[in-house]
Amino acid sequence: MKKKDNSIVLFHEKQVRRHWDEENELWFFSIVDVLEILTESENPQVYWRVLKKRLLDEGSNETVTKCNGLKMRAKDGKMRMTDVADTQTLLRLIQSVPSPKAEPLKLWLAKVGYERIEETEDPELAIDRAMQTYLKKGYSEDWINQRLKTIEVRKDLTDEWSERGVKRGLEFAILTDEITKAWSGKSVKQYKQFKNLKKQNLRDNMTNIELILNMLAEATTTEISKEKKPKTLLDSKRIAKKGGETAGDARKDIEKKVGKKVISSKNADDLQKNIRKLK
Repeated sequence: MKKKDNSIVLFHEKQVRRHWDEENELWFFSIVDVLEILTESENPQVYWRVLKKRLLDEGSNETVTKCNGLKMRAKDGKMRMTDVADTQTLLRLIQSVPSPKAEPLKLWLAKVGYERIEETEDPELAIDRAMQTYLKKGYSEDWINQRLKTIEVRKDLTDEWSERGVKRGLEFAILTDEITKAWSGKSVKQYKQFKNLKKQNLRDNMTNIELILNMLAEATTTEISKEKKPKTLLDSKRIAKKGGETAGDARKDIEKKVGKKVISSKNADDLQKNIRKLK
């Protein structure tokens, strides 16, 4: 992990130490800091040891093993080892804490789970919720409509990949990276660094022209794949590059005509500030 420590305010009460893992693009949080807030325990370290033992006795070995040690700055200013967890693991731990302060998070998790079941039955609900979420975040309606279209195009592509035997997760990421490099000249990681992003979704931080070019790259890749019917990941990778290059050629043509680069360092915060200025 790259040495970089930050702190955040949780529940508007106390600070929780956190660490950004550049390589894996994950936030890791100090478990004892969170437990201290939730339980008001005078000795959160002891509480954590007891909770770990209970989880192991209950068979939750996977959750406990995902809690790794990391050096963080302690109250005395010295760097000391403490157990940390990523967001997903931390939420699982919170569900095991009998604290009134944990209830709002538990209820939120239950609500999210119920909504996902509803969306499986009626996908239109997911689109409506996405629209409302983006509006609350301050995006313009034009941008939101463009972004929702990219979701549709992306789903067509991932359905096609699944049809060709491409596995979700790492293999999807490999092909996405190939497309992105071919049309933008940057890998996904380089693109996110260019926009000063960490865990945020790259598409949520694209300008309209970037969204359009990304859509063109993914839609072209889908059509080529349907025509060629690749049988291996390597075949799909070649197709992903071809699809991306189509949008890359369009990007270069646009840049030549407008006289400037269209790959922007602007992220969502910058885009929303511009919208607020226009109001």
